[in-house]
Amino acid sequence: MIVITTPTGGIGRQVLDDVLDLLDAQGARTTVRVIARDPGRLTDRARERAEVFQGSHADPEVLGAACEGAGQVFWLVPPAPGADSVEGHFRDFTRSLCEVVARQGVARVVAVSTLGRGVAKDAGPISASLAMDDRIAATGVHYRALCPPFLMENLLGQAAALRETGEFRMACAPDRVLRTCATADIAATAARLLLDDSWTGRADVPLVGPDDLTPEGMAEVLSDVLGRPVRVLETTPEAYRASALRFGASEAGAQGLADMAAAMDAQGFYGAVQPSTPDTAPTSFRRWCEETLRPAALA
Repeated sequence: MIVITTPTGGIGRQVLDDVLDLLDAQGARTTVRVIARDPGRLTDRARERAEVFQGSHADPEVLGAACEGAGQVFWLVPPAPGADSVEGHFRDFTRSLCEVVARQGVARVVAVSTLGRGVAKDAGPISASLAMDDRIAATGVHYRALCPPFLMENLLGQAAALRETGEFRMACAPDRVLRTCATADIAATAARLLLDDSWTGRADVPLVGPDDLTPEGMAEVLSDVLGRPVRVLETTPEAYRASALRFGASEAGAQGLADMAAAMDAQGFYGAVQPSTPDTAPTSFRRWCEETLRPAALA
């Protein structure tokens, strides 16, 4: 039995689809369960094929019920820019999982984490994700941490600006390599691991796309794909923080995002030192722009 959290989110929805596709291809009868705050947001296919548990996977009772008899769990802590504490948000969710793993004997957990282990310091959600890994692994469960760098989908929030002004903003040096990953590759890797009961122990799974682009290089690709001049504007962590506050983030949430941006730029753990991993992250930035960003920017 496989349990999938965040099945209506950007990554979790794709994980669920990929798991169902693989099960169909294999002719397998594995039971799939999902935990959703709002089951109405699930696709028709998901409601037909999966057992649905309504609620938050931070709730130990909901999580425990969904994980009864489960062998594998896909775990993702959802973003919460309004949280009083970034670390506390991750800790509260993870505490529930650790309790369920210890009590119910879940065999394997596949979670979305991040690159930066042993390097990232005071990096807001990145540091919280890495601490989450340690807490889960300490239960003794077989554990795989999916570790992407900067998500290409982060640029979707700037689709309107690209359409209207031909500009996008990045809180990092425009001439320094920034490694990227498409969420589809995260989902595909997660699905493969969830259907594989041969792996054991703890390991990180880097997901680093094939490009070595700087933000300026990304702007060149976007110019080609969108058929118009595009330029990147460097912003500061302080401006990033102010923007988050304007959009409703808490002081802690906004500061966490600013800390993350500053750490990414200063510490370079999403930079050129990270090798590409074609087996887990084959999607190029150009392909993603053509298939995902261009339709959004031209909508």
